[in-house]
Amino acid sequence: MAAAGVDFERIYRALRLIRRTEEEIARIYPSDKIKSPVHLSIGQEFVAVGVCDALMPEDIVSPTYRCHAAYLAKGGDLKGMMAELYGKASGVAGGKAGSMHLIDMRHNVIGASAVVGTTIPVAVGFALTFRRRKTGQVAVTFFGDGATEEGVFSETLNFAALHKLPVLFVCENNGYAIHTPIGKRWATRHLCERVATYGIPTHRIDSGDILELRQVVAEALAEMRSGASGPVFIECQTYRWREHVGPAEDYEAGYRKRDEMEPWLVNDQIEAIGARLPRERRAAIDAEIERRLAEAIAFAEDSPFPTADALETHVFAGS
Repeated sequence: MAAAGVDFERIYRALRLIRRTEEEIARIYPSDKIKSPVHLSIGQEFVAVGVCDALMPEDIVSPTYRCHAAYLAKGGDLKGMMAELYGKASGVAGGKAGSMHLIDMRHNVIGASAVVGTTIPVAVGFALTFRRRKTGQVAVTFFGDGATEEGVFSETLNFAALHKLPVLFVCENNGYAIHTPIGKRWATRHLCERVATYGIPTHRIDSGDILELRQVVAEALAEMRSGASGPVFIECQTYRWREHVGPAEDYEAGYRKRDEMEPWLVNDQIEAIGARLPRERRAAIDAEIERRLAEAIAFAEDSPFPTADALETHVFAGS
């Protein structure tokens, strides 16, 4: 895959930061310091980074509940994220939202949601605003293959296509909706063909190659910003290395086998991109990430819990 104009250090830094952050979350989780369920993206990081590396700062991302990767890839605050997982007042949502509801509007990460599929129409609402105001911005919504089975997915595709909105639909297809494989849920696997019936250009990335994904995204965004096209749909084949929710592996649970993961281990994009960097530069980036991560964990542990009066803030109340 062509690599012209690609900043390999930036891509590696993002990939490595996400991987190490989630590995630390998995390490800490059994201590009960983290007060929120966690859905880890270990193994799937290349999707968020490949997409977000091609975005501009003013573009927005609308993540699914497995949102750590998209949040960090778009520049979300690491300290605020860790404090949120710890349930601390200094968290990005005051310690009241947890892992599945990360938000950082300074970096245009709009709030993630624990309800499957619900952030898809929110992203399209932003895209409608961008089109009407002619800002040149683009909205990106990330979701899993399970979300494509929700009615709101089809409704939103139709609306976005009808109004030619600048929105990028990114399906992280890891093959499972919790524990149920696609073969038990879909009559056919022709997801891109289904989306194409709305008149939306589609791309399927089977290679797991972050550079291929980034190039496809960059080309799609250029078309959107010029006004030459409306929405674009990308299906990324990927694989979740850990359990659906939680820090551990689950290959003994009976719904999948470890050998499914082997090709993805061999094709790990962190190693593939890292191999392009000089050894000493890669080591320096790794050390920088470890420092940032240690500072973020210390910040989370040292921060106070919310006070009791926080229960009545940012909520609707009846009379």
